Amino acid sequence: MTFKNKVVLLTGSSGSWGTELIAQLLKKGVKEIRGLARGEFNQVKLSRKFNDSRLKIIIGDVRDYGKLKFACKGVDYVFHLAAIKHVPLAEDFPYEAIKTNISGTRNLVRAA
Repeated sequence: MTFKNKVVLLTGSSGSWGTELIAQLLKKGVKEIRGLARGEFNQVKLSRKFNDSRLKIIIGDVRDYGKLKFACKGVDYVFHLAAIKHVPLAEDFPYEAIKTNISGTRNLVRAA
């Protein structure tokens, strides 16, 4: 699989896995990475860390189908890393976990 000159959408871009994947994709010569995450502060940190014009930050949530539809336009590959991944949080806030992990994934599949 080659990523050279490809456009990649990455949900959950500001998390630890997303940050590492961005570093790897930039080394592979991608044309553009669209990093979608809801945390404004972490997205700004991410942008400053890489300081690369190929990284386009999108403030958004996988629960927002319209935002995903916009982010998916012209994309060659999608990496879906957005999730509520800490089990205690999911147990304490099951409805939020369902909206993000299940509905968000469904939204992304429909948008792609």
